[in-house]
Amino acid sequence: MQIIKTFVQLFIFIFPIGAFAQSTYLNQGSKDEHFIDRLEIKQQRNTDLNFSTLRPFNRKYIVREATYLDSARMGYKDSTGVDKYKEWTDLDLTSVDEYNIQSLLMNNSEWVSTSKADFLSKKPVIKTFYKTKANMLEVNTKDFFLAVNPILQIHQAIEPGYDQGIFLNSRGVSVRGLLAKKVGFSSWFTDNQERGPQFFQHQVSEYRAVPGVGFYKQFKKTGVDYFDARGYVTFNAAKYIDFQLGYDKNFIGNGYRSLFLSDWGNSYLFAKINTKFWKVNYQNIFMELMPQFSKTFGDTLLDRKYAAMHHLSMNVTKWLNIGLFEGIVFGRKDHFDFQYLNPIIFYRHVEGTIGSPDNALAGIDFKANVAHRVQLYGQLLLDEFILSEIKNNPTSWVNKFGIQAGFKYVDAFGIKNLDLQGEVNRVRPFTYSHRDTIANYTHYNQPLAHPLGANFNELIGIIHYQPVPKLIIDAKVIYYNKGVDTANANFGGNIFKDYQTRSGVNDYAVGNGAKATAFNGTLLISYELRNNLFLDVSLQNRLYKIANQTGQSNTTLVTAGIRLNMFKRQYNF
Repeated sequence: MQIIKTFVQLFIFIFPIGAFAQSTYLNQGSKDEHFIDRLEIKQQRNTDLNFSTLRPFNRKYIVREATYLDSARMGYKDSTGVDKYKEWTDLDLTSVDEYNIQSLLMNNSEWVSTSKADFLSKKPVIKTFYKTKANMLEVNTKDFFLAVNPILQIHQAIEPGYDQGIFLNSRGVSVRGLLAKKVGFSSWFTDNQERGPQFFQHQVSEYRAVPGVGFYKQFKKTGVDYFDARGYVTFNAAKYIDFQLGYDKNFIGNGYRSLFLSDWGNSYLFAKINTKFWKVNYQNIFMELMPQFSKTFGDTLLDRKYAAMHHLSMNVTKWLNIGLFEGIVFGRKDHFDFQYLNPIIFYRHVEGTIGSPDNALAGIDFKANVAHRVQLYGQLLLDEFILSEIKNNPTSWVNKFGIQAGFKYVDAFGIKNLDLQGEVNRVRPFTYSHRDTIANYTHYNQPLAHPLGANFNELIGIIHYQPVPKLIIDAKVIYYNKGVDTANANFGGNIFKDYQTRSGVNDYAVGNGAKATAFNGTLLISYELRNNLFLDVSLQNRLYKIANQTGQSNTTLVTAGIRLNMFKRQYNF
């Protein structure tokens, strides 16, 4: 905490806050995220959206693009009678797209400069609440914007063969605002009681953390009780440099999963610098994390570890974006190394300078938008890279890397508003792990990147269909096989283990160990009763088994519920 405070004070001193507009970011799981992907693919050109590899999305930038498209739809012309937005008229926007544009603008109204008459409610509550359709309480003056909204998710489920009810009760509030459009702030808080399916309960028991959250208390013997509190402030240091300081999550990638940095696990304290100019976007994240620990009773101060990450991306052409990633987890408990504050130098050089004690990773990603209908994307992560070993000994344990390849296909087969996504992820044994278990690629007993850790192959298929504006149908299938460590052998699947506990040097292939396979299929139907208020009905089936073992897990869930201003809770592992 103290090092980040010092870091903030230093940069405020060097780069005083100027008169540059600053923005907050979309909340995790926002309904606008999928639509932003559609807009990017359909435009197939250099825009702010082409930097969507980095999430959460900046509200100011997505509103700017949506406003352009909305203006094109309305056929606006400049003073000379020329169609100013002609280049966007061939995007083949559907009526559902137009509805989603208006919804996106309404949910981010602080950055909308055109008419907002359609955003107003016909019947405010007690003349004070819900004056606008998007926000329970909204203040929008020249130098101050404030939006306050309730958060609610109540889901009940049945798991055949299990005599206890499955449920999630979440209540909370979100607040976001702007001060003179120079300083932004956001806060999110929920109080949650949850009894997930049995495989979820097993995950909590094994890793001593609630997936996606972390700290918890026991609730009704088999349930969990936890808070999810997040918040941050944003400001500008210069015209092209944004700062964000807070406790939240980040995501680097274009896929459903990320091999670099995922928002699947717990939130963390971070300082982020984002520099955007010309065709380049450069992001630095400095993080305070927690190494794995054993849950104890009573109040205990948990240890800390630290991480720093860079991501440099460039729009090489109007349709192709390429990025470079590097990250390092400091393998020194409760000790920050100031050399890693350098936002430019390659971390591998720093690591070598100080004796190579830490866990350094590097990677490359790409995103290509093709024919206004398809996006191809991928990631290559390198934890170790010895070319001679890859050529001559491909099963050596030091060949630690992961690869992702995927596609998105909008308006698939000519069916409007039918979007498909396919993705393959493969991560070799011992990737993300380290000889110093403090420096493994984890936070609060959960992976920082892919939830399966290492030593797995994964296939994901997603169908997203919005036949009418208020109805969304999502179908998702996840299949994976993973090599599971046994009691007497480390096969590289558990990234929390010291990789020096392996039994040999060679013969490590993906899937070695006790072979586990899983099929996880979900069908979710959501109807939007009013803005950001959804009725959900879902069916999920998960089959998990380990070869040559008698027991297997076969889970079926039938779920119904309601949620307001909150992402749908998913059991996607």
